[in-house]
Amino acid sequence: MSVSIDITGLTPEGIDVVPSPLAELGTALHALSEPAHHPGLQGWTTSVSTRLDPCLADRLCEADFLWRTTFSDVFMPFAGIPGQRTLPGATLAADLDLLDKLSDEQFVDAALEFTCLMSYGTPGHNRLSDPHTRERALELAAARGAPQVRFTKRLLDDPPAMRAWFRELMEDCDEAFFADTWPRLQHQLAADARHKKELLRRKGIREALTSVSAAVSMDESGRTISVDKVVEGRTVTAHGGLVLLPTSLGWPHLMVLHRHSWQPVIHYPVASPGLTAPPSVEQLTRRMSALAHPMRIRLCRHLARGPYTTGELADAHGMSAPEISRHLSVLKKADLITTRRRGRYVQHQLDLSVVSRLGGDFIEGVLR
Repeated sequence: MSVSIDITGLTPEGIDVVPSPLAELGTALHALSEPAHHPGLQGWTTSVSTRLDPCLADRLCEADFLWRTTFSDVFMPFAGIPGQRTLPGATLAADLDLLDKLSDEQFVDAALEFTCLMSYGTPGHNRLSDPHTRERALELAAARGAPQVRFTKRLLDDPPAMRAWFRELMEDCDEAFFADTWPRLQHQLAADARHKKELLRRKGIREALTSVSAAVSMDESGRTISVDKVVEGRTVTAHGGLVLLPTSLGWPHLMVLHRHSWQPVIHYPVASPGLTAPPSVEQLTRRMSALAHPMRIRLCRHLARGPYTTGELADAHGMSAPEISRHLSVLKKADLITTRRRGRYVQHQLDLSVVSRLGGDFIEGVLR
C-alpha cells in the first residue's frame, strides 16, 4: 500500500522545501492532545499543558478532531489556492491569510475530511449546496458525539464565521505557547530545508527524496513518487509543483496531502537523534503475519529465553526438524530472530529489540 504522486515532467526547480508555521502549530496541537504518539516531546507537552489557560483548553477540545487522530488539510491552506503554485507563509499570520483565500467549500471539505469520512482524493459533492450531502455529513458527525454535531452544523451554516473562529483560536495558541516555541524550531527546519535544496541542486530529485525518509522512493522511470503508507492514494503535480514540508514536532508521522486539485505535499519529520525509524508497511505486514501462527508464538516464547538449535527446538516441541526449520524461516524473513554459528551448531534467538517495538503485551506474553 502507498500514496503515489505522478511527477511526470517535474524538474528539481519544481520542488520547494519550506517550513510552515501553521503546519507546525498543527503538529504541536496533535502532540499536546496525543502525547503518547510523541515520547520524545514529553517534557515540552507537560510544560505547555500544565500552564495552558483552562478557557483555551476548553476551546481546543471543540475542534481537536482536526488534529487529534490525524492532521487536517486546513493547516496547509497554501496547497489549495486555486490555479497557483503557492508556498507557506513566513509567519503564522501570513499562513492564516492564505486560509482566508480558500473558498468556503474548500474550507468545509478540509475541516470535515476525517471526522465525517467523506471522499478524499476525488471530487465530491458540494456540502453547502447539496442537501443530501449535508444530511450525510451531519449523520456521520452524530456518530462522534454532540460536540462534533454542533461544530459541523456551525461549519455548514456559516463557513466564514467558523473560519474566523478557527483563526482566532490559532492566534490565541500562538500567544499562549507557540510564539515561544516557533523561533527555536524555525532554525532547525530552515537548516533541513537548505540541506534538501542543496541535494536537489547537486544530486537531483531521487537523492533528495531518499534523504526525506526511507519510506519515500521514486520509480526507475523517474515519473512516480511512492510513499509507503497503510493507505492507498494517488495525485499528480500537473498544475503545480511539489512541496516538501519539514516538521520538528511530527516524528514519527509522515503525511501526504493528496487532496483532489490541491498541490501535493509531503509532510516529513526531520531527523531525531536517538529515535528509531519505523519499519516499512511491508516489514510490519511480514512480522504480523509471522506471529499469526500459534506454533511460531510458541517458538518465540522458547527463543526469548536463549539461543537454541533447530534440533533442540524439534525435540522440545515434538516436531520434525524440517517442520521447525520452515517456521524459523518465516520468523527470520520477518527479522524477528537472529542466527549465529557456534562450531558445528547453528543457534537461533528472538531479537527482543525488534519484538519490543511491536508491543509490550506481546513481549510480556512470551516472557511470562
